[in-house]
Amino acid sequence: MQTYPQELQNALAFLKEHDDFLIVSHVQPDGDAVSSTLAVGWLLSCLGKNYVMVNEGPIPRRMSYLWHSDQVLDLSKNPLDTKYRNVICVDCADFQRVGKTQQDFSEDARILNIDHHPTNDGYGEVQLIVPEAAATAEILLDLIEYAEIPLTTDIATALYTGLLTDTGGFRYSNTSPKVMAQASRLLGFGVDGPGLSELLLEQITYPQLQILTKALTKLQMSEDGLISWVSITPEDMAETGAINEDLEGIVNYPRNVQGVEVGMLFKVIHDNAVKVSMRSAGKVDVAAICHSFGGGGHVRAAGARIEGQLEEIIQLVVERVKEQL
Repeated sequence: MQTYPQELQNALAFLKEHDDFLIVSHVQPDGDAVSSTLAVGWLLSCLGKNYVMVNEGPIPRRMSYLWHSDQVLDLSKNPLDTKYRNVICVDCADFQRVGKTQQDFSEDARILNIDHHPTNDGYGEVQLIVPEAAATAEILLDLIEYAEIPLTTDIATALYTGLLTDTGGFRYSNTSPKVMAQASRLLGFGVDGPGLSELLLEQITYPQLQILTKALTKLQMSEDGLISWVSITPEDMAETGAINEDLEGIVNYPRNVQGVEVGMLFKVIHDNAVKVSMRSAGKVDVAAICHSFGGGGHVRAAGARIEGQLEEIIQLVVERVKEQL
């Protein structure tokens, strides 16, 4: 049951009143970001609208089975030659998360902001933000049903992908009764649930296995065993041939150690910047910690980009987590 009809009405009105849309998701898109991009594109096609789907970089290769995934333009290879006034941002906790795609927004851009992150700062002309939703895909299923547009197997598969990945295979604490009800409805449209779980949650590439091995050799623990972390450098990535999507899930390993309350992955971006990903067992609000560093996310899963040297940043972040504990 939809509990936010006014927001749904406003979002649908935005889609119906305008045309020639640019659809963007966050940098280094995950399953929910990609699925949400495609779901919005499909919804616009049903409404007879023109649109372009873009991202700052490539979408994960394992998402290539999704409807029209090959139509999401990688701006690093396919720069646009026009600027768009009507923009739809999906799964972007703050405006900066759209990355370089913002260079293709017109100065007077009208933005529809569709997201589920509690740290979303409410940017845009119209907001469809539902912090209690497990995934942006959950919100988009509500929007599609509100628009009374029948689902197809293809788009049901995309929405299921978003739910599956953002709930960790329906294992995380955000797996609500509503999420399970939605997943059940989507399976009724012919979605291959077991196949998607195998592809997205079980299979790993050989470079992924190698980068995981390197990360685990550098696993560290706080003295009390409540905090654990691993780190990855550009040299590690080069030696293993790993790409960004191969880092998916590595942060869960330090978090899954018995007794650990907060697990972290520190990835060196370049000489003076590090991306930290954090996972919490529940006692620590990692979204608040990451927000203090200019990032954001959820209570149990969040991230931030921090300027500085790796060891200094590790020490700073660990101390901040200790304060919260």
